[in-house]
Amino acid sequence: MKDHVRVVIVDDHPLVVDGLRLALEIAGMEVLATAGSVVEAVEAVRQHLPDVVVMDIQLPDGSGVEATREVLRAAPTTAVLMLTMLEERDTLLAAVRAGARGYMVKGASRDEIVRAVQAVAHGEAIFGARVAPDLLAGAMAAPQPSRFPGTTLTEREGQVLDCLADGLSNAAIAERLGVSAKTVANHVSILLTKLYVTDRAQAALLARQNRRR
Repeated sequence: MKDHVRVVIVDDHPLVVDGLRLALEIAGMEVLATAGSVVEAVEAVRQHLPDVVVMDIQLPDGSGVEATREVLRAAPTTAVLMLTMLEERDTLLAAVRAGARGYMVKGASRDEIVRAVQAVAHGEAIFGARVAPDLLAGAMAAPQPSRFPGTTLTEREGQVLDCLADGLSNAAIAERLGVSAKTVANHVSILLTKLYVTDRAQAALLARQNRRR
């Protein structure tokens, strides 16, 4: 049992960071560093080796799902707790597959978030009441037809994958689909997890190969 929990906060909204820092420090935890991007998150984890990373999903340079994979490569014993506004089942499942040990939404109370951080620090898995039913449903869902054997893509994910196959950047995909670049980055990270590939180039190649079948 850890008596002193050491935390890195990853979020690009200063008010959220300040509120989280205050809540965790009042609870006796130590906030070692904060980061506002995927790159900063990985660097902070490498430097400080925290017990827990509290991670937002939507970051300026990518997704918290992508950041989770990178963080766990750098520090396999660190626990990642996702704290986000997103409640979509696909995002939740992608985060879990990437290695997140917990998933809470930002509407949770301060006490709930503090307990979640303590829980994952001590090796538990914890999921907020608002997302736990989706996690269970996702685990029990029957497979659906897909262009890719064993993989279920949403309509939007299929559109993003087609754009990747066309060689488009996140900004270009966002313009084509009428969504934000952050949203595209999140979809790309989920796609990498679902397709069991490590980067967008591999996902694009897989999509192009599938088109020829």
